Amino acid sequence: MSSPLRVAIVGRPNVGKSTLVNRLAGRRTAIVEERAGVTRDAKAVEVEWAGRTFEVVDTGGWMPGGSALDEKVSRVSERTMDEADVVIFLVDGTVGVTEEDAKAAELLRRKSKPVRLIVNKIDDPKREHLIWDFMELGLGEPSPMSALHGNGAADLLDDLVAMLPPEDEEEEPESAADGGEIAVSIVGRPNVGKSTLFNRLTGAEHSIVHDMPGTTRDTIDTVVETSEGAIRFVDTAGMRRRSKVDDGTEYYSVVRALQAIDKADIAILVIDSAEGVTAQDQRLAERVDLAGCPVIVLLNKWEVASADDRERVTYQIADKLHFIGDSPVLQVSALTGKGVHRLYPALGSAIRAYETRIPTRQVNDVIRRAQQAQPAPHGARVLYALQGAAHPPTFTIFANRELPKTYVRYLERSLQEAFDLGATPLKLRVRKRD
Repeated sequence: MSSPLRVAIVGRPNVGKSTLVNRLAGRRTAIVEERAGVTRDAKAVEVEWAGRTFEVVDTGGWMPGGSALDEKVSRVSERTMDEADVVIFLVDGTVGVTEEDAKAAELLRRKSKPVRLIVNKIDDPKREHLIWDFMELGLGEPSPMSALHGNGAADLLDDLVAMLPPEDEEEEPESAADGGEIAVSIVGRPNVGKSTLFNRLTGAEHSIVHDMPGTTRDTIDTVVETSEGAIRFVDTAGMRRRSKVDDGTEYYSVVRALQAIDKADIAILVIDSAEGVTAQDQRLAERVDLAGCPVIVLLNKWEVASADDRERVTYQIADKLHFIGDSPVLQVSALTGKGVHRLYPALGSAIRAYETRIPTRQVNDVIRRAQQAQPAPHGARVLYALQGAAHPPTFTIFANRELPKTYVRYLERSLQEAFDLGATPLKLRVRKRD
């Protein structure tokens, strides 16, 4: 399948890159705040215009020569430029040409990429003369825009569509139902090593790894071809207690992470082995369980945990996370890669169980044996059962009267064990039929 055209939006911090992404996408996909450094990772969103589809990639502010974190963000931005088909270089018309703009323009001139120079924050025709100062960057004629108000957005989209290959050269994207990618969300508290794991799994520094909690501000995803098929790994922002989320940017980061959990086929819950299972880990596991997707628990930083730490966290998994059942628990070091290779077989088993479809006859055989071993109370009886859907396996049970919740859980366990569904949560719907 041919890759879609990728358009990278680059520029120094706080020039309006995320606002422009949201404007082009027609919805709020990127976190926007009037503070430099809010966007740190490269995030791709799908944009449709004039019947065509392409990707726009939001990047962190390009600030070479700054702090260690600034340098990492800049390297990701530069790699995004290299991977893009077209680069939009965004500058701030109210500030004028800065030293950082000139350095970025010099870098772009050395690359064999089509570049569109866009002067943002021109929200009044009387200010359009300001764009000509940017001619000195040597990137061609600049175009005025107000990403906040939408002025110039349609013209820019028309230009991008004109750069797309002819429509008959494109192929239809493969859907998940046709064997497309599986979405795997990496979730956990701040600073437990999610981004390090993400980079290890994807084989590149896609997310910014830094020892400051809260480095990842948005969900970042990359598709990796594996022996289990195409897997879309999604790195999410660390989630803290609601009472601790007092920053507007962090609030939207948490919202994005929760959305990623709801859309995930599988969740990887990362726990710091040295710190053990905290109350926040427990609440996060409950949230994943509520989403109805399988969960794999990764005890990260295993190499630095003491013998006492290891014994304690192993006990806590069984005690505090008992509700996730037989979910795989892996001891790994995302930093060194030790033990990470065992994740793919665990994902493969979870994927197969998540996609399981069971013939109706076999479902009813299990239900019949379960009822013979332990009849339902008060004369209740299951008349018939079938699997109505997968992702996760969903069963409809027809009974002559209402079944107690405890008995429904008993039937659920019976199905889980009979078909070796492991950690995959089941959905049972009970319908009363006379």
